[in-house]
Amino acid sequence: MVRYEIPGRNNLEIQNIIFDYNGTLAINGKLIHGVKDLINRLAGDVDIYILTADTYGTVEEECKDINAKVLSFPTENAGKSKREIVRNLGASNTICVGNGFNDIPMFEEAIISIAIIEGEGVSGKLLAKADIVSRSIVEALEMLLNKDMIKATLRN
Repeated sequence: MVRYEIPGRNNLEIQNIIFDYNGTLAINGKLIHGVKDLINRLAGDVDIYILTADTYGTVEEECKDINAKVLSFPTENAGKSKREIVRNLGASNTICVGNGFNDIPMFEEAIISIAIIEGEGVSGKLLAKADIVSRSIVEALEMLLNKDMIKATLRN
């Protein structure tokens, strides 16, 4: 568990971090350089979940050395599936990270949500639901590993 102390707001005790795969951790089905090592560092303190419809059929191979549970679901109703996963894990102790329109339902549930702007872009409607917006997944992962960065961004 990771504890984020945020002045002027409730402290957060995070047990789970959920990542969308395509467009967030990967571009065109290929994991972004540096992601594996950073996620494995996070996995020492929290449970990591990677959510995907596996559009490119690459997630198993790309994530084989990542200490995370990969959860797949059908391409139809992806947003609903993602929302249910957050609810089942416990929204009050879950951070979610994504870039797509179908990430909106999980952003609405999770205690903290981080929108990522990578090579595949980010849904404009998702930005309105995000607590934090990051220029890249590597920067977002580094932020999650540095409690002071989260504190500075979310303090009241």
